Amino acid sequence: MKERKFKGEPKTVTANFEAGEAHSMKRQLDTLEAELQSIEQQLSDPETLKDSAKLQTLMRRHGEILPIVERYKEYKQILEREKQAREILENESDEELIKLAQEELKEIVPLKDRLERELAEAIMPKDQKEGKDVVMEIRAGTGGEEAALFAKDLCRMYLRYAERKGWRAEIVYESLSSLGGYKEVILHISGKEAWKLLKYESGVHRVQRIPVTESSGRIHTSAATVAVLPEVEEAQVEIKEDELEIETFRSSGPGGQHMQKNETAVRIRHKPTGLVVECQDERSQHQNKMKALRILRTRLWEMKRREQEAEIQRQRREQIKSGDRSDKDRTYNFIQNRITDHRYEVTIYKLKDILEGDLDELFEEIRRTEIKEWLMGKEAEITLAQ
Repeated sequence: MKERKFKGEPKTVTANFEAGEAHSMKRQLDTLEAELQSIEQQLSDPETLKDSAKLQTLMRRHGEILPIVERYKEYKQILEREKQAREILENESDEELIKLAQEELKEIVPLKDRLERELAEAIMPKDQKEGKDVVMEIRAGTGGEEAALFAKDLCRMYLRYAERKGWRAEIVYESLSSLGGYKEVILHISGKEAWKLLKYESGVHRVQRIPVTESSGRIHTSAATVAVLPEVEEAQVEIKEDELEIETFRSSGPGGQHMQKNETAVRIRHKPTGLVVECQDERSQHQNKMKALRILRTRLWEMKRREQEAEIQRQRREQIKSGDRSDKDRTYNFIQNRITDHRYEVTIYKLKDILEGDLDELFEEIRRTEIKEWLMGKEAEITLAQ
């Protein structure tokens, strides 16, 4: 991103959005500001008070957009202060004035960047699945034992992240490899913003490192897949008892005093679709059955959603031959201490920290890129409509 520099301007000054993205955001905020003015005029009309349904609708909408417009007014004041400071740097020769303008920019630019992010976030369409708990399925892909060990690393990373965020996370099902990795592991995660943040993790995760199974020191590439699904409420998916085939068995574990002597583990097969779900982490057969049904509902809902979107996605693939996010993945390069999300073109050289659950910076960069792409998409729509 190229940025014009002014005389005496601090090198640290950067822009959060490109000019086109900021313009698109301001255009939409101007529309909201005009809508607020219209609503306030209607609310002051005595005729509106006679229509309780219309009054409630206007009051609700007023409450939704008023905080956004107020922040937008603050943002416009900041832009005006920035403009004045830059004009001083460009036109003035007085050292004292230049110094004051530099100090002003140091204060203004971070505040402007923060307001831009907050405002863009506020006008983004709300995800209907936001607030949902998460079912995360991690499976070893290509790479044999090394892929299973990497799947375990990913599981540990998400559990650490959940701990940092104060979320509740539990392993619902696990299938171990001979070296202690995961052929498959299913997590249930609940907490504030769990879906909002973890939804970016769906996809193919590729690792480049020297495996513990490699004696000659060669770098191998292995992969694991991650599926992140919003937990589905019972009312959203109907499951009939006669559609289920339920088996019970002894749960596997480390043995010792906690080894199960009763058949508390549950395996459920959904006969119409062939989906199979197992749960064995609870000591009660009933609790395992309830958890297994929760996962089954989530998978059935996801299957239905994918079927509904299949045609749309097919048409999209025909129109866009490259750049489909589902065709790309994320790379974890241990040699370079690098993690790259190819879908959003985000690279961070803090792989060790990220594997310890420090994912906030990565998610913030991904979200920023997502917002920018949405803003430019809206700008393109407006341009085509003109």
